[in-house]
Amino acid sequence: MFALPQKNFRAPTTCLGPTCTQDMDRSHGDDLEGECSRKLDQKLPGVGDPVMLSSDTSYLSSRGRMIKWFWDLAEEGYRTYHMDEYDEDKNPSGIINLGTSENKLCFDLLSRRLSQSDMQWVEPSLLQYPDWRGHLFLREEVAKFLTFYCKSPVPLRPENVVVLNGGASLFSALATVLCEVGEAFLIPTPYYGAITQHVCLYGNVRLAYVYLDSEGVRVKGLILINPQNPLGDVYSTEELQEYLVFAKRHKLHVIVDEVYMLSVFEESVGYHSVLSLERLPDPQRTHVMWATSKDFGMSGLRFATLYTENKDVATAVASLCRYHGLSGLVQYQMAQLLRDRDWINQVYLPENHARLKAAHTYVSEELRALGIPFLSRGAGFFIWVDLRKYLPKGTFEEEMLLWRRFLDNKVLLSFGKAFECKEPGWFRFVFSDQAHRLRLGMQRVRQVLTGKSQVAEDPHPSQTQKPSDQCSSAELLKLCFSPGPPSPIKQN
Repeated sequence: MFALPQKNFRAPTTCLGPTCTQDMDRSHGDDLEGECSRKLDQKLPGVGDPVMLSSDTSYLSSRGRMIKWFWDLAEEGYRTYHMDEYDEDKNPSGIINLGTSENKLCFDLLSRRLSQSDMQWVEPSLLQYPDWRGHLFLREEVAKFLTFYCKSPVPLRPENVVVLNGGASLFSALATVLCEVGEAFLIPTPYYGAITQHVCLYGNVRLAYVYLDSEGVRVKGLILINPQNPLGDVYSTEELQEYLVFAKRHKLHVIVDEVYMLSVFEESVGYHSVLSLERLPDPQRTHVMWATSKDFGMSGLRFATLYTENKDVATAVASLCRYHGLSGLVQYQMAQLLRDRDWINQVYLPENHARLKAAHTYVSEELRALGIPFLSRGAGFFIWVDLRKYLPKGTFEEEMLLWRRFLDNKVLLSFGKAFECKEPGWFRFVFSDQAHRLRLGMQRVRQVLTGKSQVAEDPHPSQTQKPSDQCSSAELLKLCFSPGPPSPIKQN
């Protein structure tokens, strides 16, 4: 047993989670799958118009109904986008996607590199079942890559590396092997909302937002995203050390997602990987994630890696790689890419950072021209935007209506409730896209906000503000982990 200190604070930072993560004061034995199944007949939150799901369908198990419920809850905008995707020639009035965090700025660099002759290789071992942890040649390159770019004080070891087909699979695998059904990870909010699905769908694991009383739920670990999504915060070494010491004191696992570590484009922002620390307080409970999806703009390639010194965790996750592994050909290409330090350092990273900064500057200037406050940290692909003044009553229903107005005007954004934001009116704008799509997307945003909604087809070109009541994720964790009145949380 341990007590999680609390403090009150103002922020558009946290809100009650989706149905599956509410009611944290239920007993540990109250099965999450049963809880979700019982709620399938209710109106789904956060998707605008009510969507009704029948819990008595004869085609799906209770697990299947829960999985479908998550899909219907979270994927409406994304599905709509793919049915009407913008194409400059074929569908100029299609939807511009400023909601999905992908880097679309460097396809020219990546396509040239991936098309070179050293990437084209086939040998028998690449077409056969591999070591489920990943081919040794790839794990060796991952260990060298992380040693260099994470600035590890000692060489990282390939036996501590497991590779999977994407960060979602890795979150799911870790939740499954670290937690019992109904246990929880602490997570600071707002956070990348899809993690709720990642840890719930297979593992039936919950997320406990650090501001909650969370009585009655067993807490097994802490999730840190660094740089943070959607705020873009970067944790200092002191903050990382503080959270790791806290976790060790309470025997909590810590999952550190560093998927944006090479996407810090402002030189003044100092990034520190958790693997750069001289000594991890509890290396057996510290697990680090990285992937090429964000830093290398390869979200469709599906490559992620786990680094953990815990042999049991590595083995258990590797066992699940039977279902989440990579093809041998992709593993070979990833090894070739990660070992090409000259191309990464001299070609890709400088150009990628320059393009990210230019795109960020453009969207920031557009927002300033509209008089819209926003929060931006110089890392990641997104700006956290304050549209509260466009919600007369300040409700989540109005937030969803505004989101729909954007979507009806053919621009997809991410609304704050999807990130468990406490206060309605916050949106995440993704800026890591080509200039012509950004211009068109921002033109459509402007049309909605100025009351002149119509689907635009022809782009029309045009000190970051920090809202006074916006807490950074680091400040939020510090508030929650500082001395204060305790509230009991069960822990094994």
